[in-house]
Amino acid sequence: MRTLIALILWFLLLAVSWPLALLAIFVFPLFWLLLLPFRILGFTLSAVFEAIGAIIMFPFRVLKRI
Repeated sequence: MRTLIALILWFLLLAVSWPLALLAIFVFPLFWLLLLPFRILGFTLSAVFEAIGAIIMFPFRVLKRI
C-alpha cells in the first residue's frame, strides 16, 4: 500500500513538474544508498543490545525456574 501511495504521488509530481519528478527518480536511490550504512548500524546495535540484555537476564531466568 505504501508503494502504491508513493507511485501515485510521483505521478502527481510528474504531472505538475516533470523535471522535479525526474530529479526525484535519480536522487532517491542515491539518498537511499547514503542512508543504508546507518540502517545497518542501527540493526546491528539493536541486535547487540538485545543479546547483552538476554545474557544479563539469563541467570535470573534460571533461578526463577528453580
